Amino acid sequence: QVQLVESGGGLVQAGGSLRLSCAASGRTPSRYAMGWFRQAPGKEREFVAAISWSGGSTDYADSVKGRFSISRDNAKNTLYLQMNSLKPEDTAVYYCAATSRGWGYTRSNEYNYWGQGTQVTVSS
Repeated sequence: QVQLVESGGGLVQAGGSLRLSCAASGRTPSRYAMGWFRQAPGKEREFVAAISWSGGSTDYADSVKGRFSISRDNAKNTLYLQMNSLKPEDTAVYYCAATSRGWGYTRSNEYNYWGQGTQVTVSS
């Protein structure tokens, strides 16, 4: 079992930045590939970014490429999402997730463990 707790969400103006954190605990979280997803009201949960267990490989949704950066610190069992140049359409609840399947998964049903989510609101 892996427990995930997100933090760092909030209200920011368009063009601003936020950094989300996800603290992991439980069974060797550093061995899991991890990702960030988001869900806006009335929409399905969508993939944002993923990172391999070593941190050596990353993947991003086209909508956030060049603006968001995913990273992890395995010594601290923490996952990060640096979000720059935020847009109103980035407004959503952001979730971190972990998967035991390995690297390269972008569908929410491929992830085993989820945090409770943190709200990000971008005003225009």
